[in-house]
Amino acid sequence: MWYEESLDGRLAPQGRRDMEQLARRMAARFPALFAARRRLALASSSKHRCLQSGAAFRRGLGPTLDFGGDEVEVEVNDSLMRFFDHCAKFVALVEENDAAMCQVNAFKEGPEMKKVLEKVASALCLPVEELNAGVAFVKPLTTQHINDLKKSSQVLEYLNDLKQYWKRGYGYDINSRSSCILFQDIFQHLDKAVEESKSSKPISSPLIVQVGHAETLQPLLALMGYFKDDEPLLASNYARHAERKFRSGRIVPYAANLVFVLYHCDHVNASQEEYQVQLLLNEKLLSFHHSNETTSTYMDLKHYYRDILENCHFKEECELPKVNVTAVDEL
Repeated sequence: MWYEESLDGRLAPQGRRDMEQLARRMAARFPALFAARRRLALASSSKHRCLQSGAAFRRGLGPTLDFGGDEVEVEVNDSLMRFFDHCAKFVALVEENDAAMCQVNAFKEGPEMKKVLEKVASALCLPVEELNAGVAFVKPLTTQHINDLKKSSQVLEYLNDLKQYWKRGYGYDINSRSSCILFQDIFQHLDKAVEESKSSKPISSPLIVQVGHAETLQPLLALMGYFKDDEPLLASNYARHAERKFRSGRIVPYAANLVFVLYHCDHVNASQEEYQVQLLLNEKLLSFHHSNETTSTYMDLKHYYRDILENCHFKEECELPKVNVTAVDEL
């Protein structure tokens, strides 16, 4: 067996290739930003797989760009890339609180999961009592098996989405509010670039890459209001969520990425149109909530998110309640 315990948590070879290829595609899409001698600021969480992802991304830019290649040059910043670990309220009331996952546990015991386990038990010739929601599947051999597997995979996908929804998404406000420290950091960098541009100064950090986790990106997207369904994901409404927006496997797949692109535009009709922004999630343009367009003026974007930028304070949001209440009451 080639897999050893020492490899746990480290980046797989495919992960390295994914990050190298992502860097090449980004460089091809934004050649001016990735030009030689442009400064690259690279931050990462302390986890090996993130440090290795950052190194792979930089390596993918090729030897012609003088960005260096050693992991030690990457700035480790867990306060931004692993903000959830530093949020006492999230840790106590969600991460370490079994009651916070009551919808997930209820779905595991519900009729949809029971049908899945019965099918697997039948295929394995085992009593269903010996299986649980963590069971693996055998490869189907018939058309009926394929149809059954498709239905089963949809149930298992919903089970995972339930977990991500209640632990990293819209289930509890603290899930997303804990990410405001990262959201504000992004806008501080954008603000600085705008100020330097207006002063005709060189942009000190034209290219900033921050390497984190799915658990970093999912709360940030929830904070921004993306992929929110009209009805919350519950153990009891699986059938009604067949066309849901919140699908974590599509939102934060392997090598998921969110890119803020700031443009300086000449020949505009008004001064507020001089600086404009685009968002790309997994290399595809995202529409902005306030306009339903894929391009926004920077001023309009800041105005839309002004409450998060001005009133979301990480220390206050993450402070544990002083009164003696149960976790469920607080959440």
